[in-house]
Amino acid sequence: MYRVGLLWHGPEPSTSPFFEVFRQSLVDSGYVEGANLSFLHRWSEGHLERLRDLANDLVRLKVDVLFASHPRAIRAVAEATMTIPIVVLSAGDLVDAGLVSSLARPGGNITGVSGRVEELNEKLLELLKESMPSASRVAVLGGAIAVGLHRKGMEIAARSLGVRLAFVEVTSLKDLDAAFETAAKARAEGLVLLATPLFAFNEMQVAKLALQRRLPAIFWRSGFPEAGGLMAYGPDRAYMWRRGGALLGRVLKGARPADLPVEQADRFRLVINLKTAKALGLTIPPSVLGRADLVIQ
Repeated sequence: MYRVGLLWHGPEPSTSPFFEVFRQSLVDSGYVEGANLSFLHRWSEGHLERLRDLANDLVRLKVDVLFASHPRAIRAVAEATMTIPIVVLSAGDLVDAGLVSSLARPGGNITGVSGRVEELNEKLLELLKESMPSASRVAVLGGAIAVGLHRKGMEIAARSLGVRLAFVEVTSLKDLDAAFETAAKARAEGLVLLATPLFAFNEMQVAKLALQRRLPAIFWRSGFPEAGGLMAYGPDRAYMWRRGGALLGRVLKGARPADLPVEQADRFRLVINLKTAKALGLTIPPSVLGRADLVIQ
């Protein structure tokens, strides 16, 4: 019986549709829970400071493979062991995070699937502008590190689109209200939300604030428009989970993470919430609407 240790940042996710995709991918690889595979879940219920201890607990249990998908959970399992194989799903670049030597040859005990979301910021700005052709001012919200990393590239893209950007740093949940107020004072007509766990795990609150300020906003996660935000463009998360399960299956069959290239997302989805667009008084052009993979009415 193979044992897979799974470290979660939030509640136990066994009912998640993404986890079901992951589980089915393992079935397709020949590993069935209860037959030749068992899952050992550890979850922090949002208390991220517990992740390190939970990761160490899984290592002490000598599981065959570790799995994580949240940045802090990934870091926790990476620091807990250099010998147990680890498969991760990462929104960002594993090389930039210092977790693998290269995408082609990870070189250590970690491999996985990368969503490449850092590469999407210019695309998010482009889609927002295409949805609001008359917009000339856009606010970009994100953590200090993300803002610093992506400012130059986004400013170049903004100039080509005829848009002026206002960068607003957000470091914690209590800063959200002030950040939206700053964006409004900058006379922003729309928002680009940079990839950050703060936005990812507070999508409903971010969407509500954007609507209150009448600011059309775009993010990379499809959960954002599902929570009431205007639109999202990002990697197909179900496909990422399927590929993650397939990679884990290969590790269980004996493949070494050091030799398994990190897969990069190559399927992306555009999701638009027309109900939110109507509430904002915004008409999404057919050129954008026609490309949507999902339209929420």
